[in-house]
Amino acid sequence: MKRSRDKAASELFAALYPRLAGWCRRLVDDDETAHEIASEAFTRLWARWSRVEEPRGFLYVTAANLVRDHWRKLERERRAMRRATTEAAVNAHTEQADPSVRLLVQSLPERLRTPILLHYYADMPIREVSVLTGRKEGTVKADLHAARELLRVHLRRSLDHTL
Repeated sequence: MKRSRDKAASELFAALYPRLAGWCRRLVDDDETAHEIASEAFTRLWARWSRVEEPRGFLYVTAANLVRDHWRKLERERRAMRRATTEAAVNAHTEQADPSVRLLVQSLPERLRTPILLHYYADMPIREVSVLTGRKEGTVKADLHAARELLRVHLRRSLDHTL
């Protein structure tokens, strides 16, 4: 019984792990984190092996939840970074514009920043960004356009100050 269970788990791992890890990689844009999430999903499956009727579905739902947790952690880190950056800017006597795109993207409102990060940094199609954010594709397109316009204005202003 245990041997057949181990064999089934091993076959499932061989069949699904590469695709699951690849899917996670597209969502988190980091190989190591993607493998950690995929491995954790399998660990959780293994702990509930006898109670899970649909292992593939369980793995993807678990991985999606772990990706969401990862994104939340990143967002908390971004907020802390923004607070620190804002405090540093307020404390600085001379205000110098930083044309860094990364900093400009961080300064976008979350409504605009999230689609930019998913579409341009995680290389996700608009359809997938729509599903992940729970917004209509047209809304995602409009948010991407608005974010690009804001970035364009900020970059132009930053470059004008440095010339």
